[in-house]
Amino acid sequence: MLKVVTAEEMQFIDRLTIEKYGIAGAVLMERAGLAVVQKINKLFFQGSRGRGQGAGVKEWTTDNGQRKTVIVLCGGGNNGGDGLVVARILHNQGKDVYVFLSSKPEDLKGDARTNYVAAVKFGVKIFPMNKFLTLNSKLLTLNSVIVDALLGTGLNKEVRPPLSDVINKINELALQVVSIDIPSGISSDTGQIMGRAVRADATVTFGLPKRGHYLYPGAEHTGKLYIEDIGFPRQLTVSDKVKINIPSKEDICKMLPPRPKYSHKGSYGHVLLIGGSKGKTGAALMAARACLRAGAGLVTIGLPETLASSFQSRVTEEMILPLPDKGNGTLSYKASETIFRFLEKRATVLAVGPGLSVDEEISRLVCLLVRETKAPIVIDADGLNAIAGETGILRKSKAPVILTPHMGEMARLLSGSRVRGQGSRGPRTPNSKLQTLNPELHTMIERDRISAALSFSKQTRAYLVLKSAPTVIATPDGRAFINPTGNPGMATAGTGDVLTGMISALLAQKSGPQDASVLGVYMHGLAGDVVAQKKGEHSLIASDIIDALPAVFRRVKD
Repeated sequence: MLKVVTAEEMQFIDRLTIEKYGIAGAVLMERAGLAVVQKINKLFFQGSRGRGQGAGVKEWTTDNGQRKTVIVLCGGGNNGGDGLVVARILHNQGKDVYVFLSSKPEDLKGDARTNYVAAVKFGVKIFPMNKFLTLNSKLLTLNSVIVDALLGTGLNKEVRPPLSDVINKINELALQVVSIDIPSGISSDTGQIMGRAVRADATVTFGLPKRGHYLYPGAEHTGKLYIEDIGFPRQLTVSDKVKINIPSKEDICKMLPPRPKYSHKGSYGHVLLIGGSKGKTGAALMAARACLRAGAGLVTIGLPETLASSFQSRVTEEMILPLPDKGNGTLSYKASETIFRFLEKRATVLAVGPGLSVDEEISRLVCLLVRETKAPIVIDADGLNAIAGETGILRKSKAPVILTPHMGEMARLLSGSRVRGQGSRGPRTPNSKLQTLNPELHTMIERDRISAALSFSKQTRAYLVLKSAPTVIATPDGRAFINPTGNPGMATAGTGDVLTGMISALLAQKSGPQDASVLGVYMHGLAGDVVAQKKGEHSLIASDIIDALPAVFRRVKD
């Protein structure tokens, strides 16, 4: 899997490469600059080979003969040093290059200082940054390309003037922008905008991608991401010490449960799906159908007995298990006896939540299931709302538990945990759990969703699928996975229910909870992408994802 690093982890790899493996920092900087130059040439000067190599100046001009220019904006650190290498090489290739430097030349240190001196000796035009702010000339035509080498990955505070003014001007100009390592102003650890941030068309990063390349809003500012090898030792870039991963198609293919020729429906597990209530029957049905489409051998929907007749007319391959209810289309706590008997005799996986509704009895029921069930459990939707304020029971579970909250549900889980931790549970009304949503917690999770997911997973020992853009999967042993598939069209009712069914099906086929979560989320997003290609994002609905699953499983296996 592709590793994704924090700024600190990348700095450690960089330092170890220099100190332990003997690759000089100046060499790494030169390779970084060369990698950016090669990408700029490919993107904007395709076919150019440099002076003296038979290229001809016309290859660096527009159709009307006007020469293209490259504006390199350099900060005072190593990111600026990379930019100075880029400027020197492009200048040496015969391109019109102008450097604007935010630092005084005498304040530059180390490799950045070395490359400033080299650029001056090569004849690169270098100006103070204030000249860029007042620039109003032919350089700012549509033929110009801006190279952003201002701040890099080490940023840990808000950008202030004059650099924020520089970033504002970059974004106001209708020019192509290539950022070095990460768009200036983006936190490489969280993807958050630190006051102001460059909106790049392309970003060239080195060794490994950073979290901020994939987490929004950083992902939107990154543009097309290019990951370039500049010579970091492979044992460092694939090390298990880096805990954040992005699965590839090849990784996903290896996770697919086998389908032996000598097998039967019992070989692929039996999922008991507890869900449905008056007015919310569709969620349980979609989850069950997705479960079958994702390969489960058998699926039974456990539902309020007063709704059994309406369900019976809508199921085909699915089975139903009527459960005691309170006469109003919602489950009674007494349903636990029937559920436990069924799990003991038939089902191998339990899924709880789609369309379940929430009241005091259901909360007690779900908490009991979590504590006592010996089968792996997937909890979604109202199942999550049922345990808000009671997340301590997750540590008492006798089997692996997978939670699949969206951001609001995650905030509710954390808010409930915090109230309990303060010793102020107090009396609860049937809907009190739903009223604990804390906007500040929601913002906190959004700002650093990977850390929030990892912390919760470690604390509760549950596997967490935090649904968002992108979805993050966290495991109790400190690993996290950023899902690369999916699109905005999937922000529609029922897609979470479909995901619940898919993950449950993979557990039933004996995938471990980590693989079931990663594989389920990836295939779910890929199905959404397939549908969006055919129908567009605006018209995508959850049942489309279920219909696309056969093609998606074939695609991954091919």
